[in-house]
Amino acid sequence: MLPVITPMLATLTRAPFHEAGWVYEEKYDGDRIVIYKEGKQVRMLSRNMIDRQDRFPRIAEAIRDLRPATLILDGEVVVFDGKGVSRFQLLQQVKGEPVYAVFDCLFCDGADLRRQPLSARREALERSACFSKASKFLRLSRRLASDGLEAFRIAKERGYEGLLAKDASSAYVAGRSKSWLKVKVHQEDEFVIVGFTKPGGARKYLGALLLGAYDRGKLRFVGKVGTGFNTKTLAMLYRKLRPLARGDSAVAEPVREKDTIFVEPSLVAQISYQEWTDDKKLRQPVFLGLRDDKSPQQVHLPEAGS
Repeated sequence: MLPVITPMLATLTRAPFHEAGWVYEEKYDGDRIVIYKEGKQVRMLSRNMIDRQDRFPRIAEAIRDLRPATLILDGEVVVFDGKGVSRFQLLQQVKGEPVYAVFDCLFCDGADLRRQPLSARREALERSACFSKASKFLRLSRRLASDGLEAFRIAKERGYEGLLAKDASSAYVAGRSKSWLKVKVHQEDEFVIVGFTKPGGARKYLGALLLGAYDRGKLRFVGKVGTGFNTKTLAMLYRKLRPLARGDSAVAEPVREKDTIFVEPSLVAQISYQEWTDDKKLRQPVFLGLRDDKSPQQVHLPEAGS
C-alpha cells in the first residue's frame, strides 16, 4: 500500500534571483494533484484528499497505461490557452482539455524516492521507466532557463503566472519549504468569501463578493471584487452563498459596505489583482473561480508568507 503524501509547498519570495544549483520551472495555474498508481488502480488526490479521477478520467487512463506497477507523481492539472499559458478560469469553466503537468516522482516501482535529491527524482521522471509513451494528457513541467533572472524574464514575456525556483539537491518534504520558492509575475491568490452585496442596475443575483484572509488566526477584510462574472457564474455563486447567510460579519474589523449580506467563511475564491493598497486592500481584483481543494483556514494573507 502506497503512503498518502502531504504535498511539498513553495514559499513566496518577492523578487527573482539566481542561485547556483537551483532549477527554474514554469508556475502553473490549476489544481494541485498527487497521483497514485498501484497496478491498474489510480487515485488522483487534491490537497484536501478529494479523488479527482471522475473529473479527469482521461488523465487517469493515461496514468493507468504507464508501465511502472507503482507510482506516485506530483503535479498540476491545467488547461492551456491558445498561447500555451495555463489559465485557472479555463479549468473552472471546462473550456479546453485538462492536462497533467508533472513536476515530481516520489515513488516508482516500489522505490521511495522522497529522500533522493530533486535532480535524481527528475531523472526518474524523465526516464522511460517512469514516463513512457508520451500522452497529450501528460506533460513534464517546463524548465525555463538555467539562470533564475533569465527564467523570470521568460515567464514575464510569455505571460505565465510566475516561476518556481527549486534547490536541485533538496529532498521532498511535507508542507511548506524554503527549498522551493515561488516568484509571481501576475498577482493571483486565494481568498475567503465573507459576504456579498446586493445587485444594482441590470445585474442579477449579487453585486460584489466581500473577501478576507487569515492573519495570525484572525480573519481580515481585504476588499471586494465585482468583475469576472457572467450571469451563469453569478447564479451559481448566489445558490452557494445564500444558505450560508449569517447576521454578523466573520472578519475582525468593521466592514463598511452598503447592502451587504454576510456569510459563513466556507468558500474560497481564486482572485487576480494588480497590487495591494496602503491599507491592505486588493486593487483591481478579478474573480477567476471557486476552489474546493483548499480549506478557508489555509487561506492566509500573502504578506504573511503564504
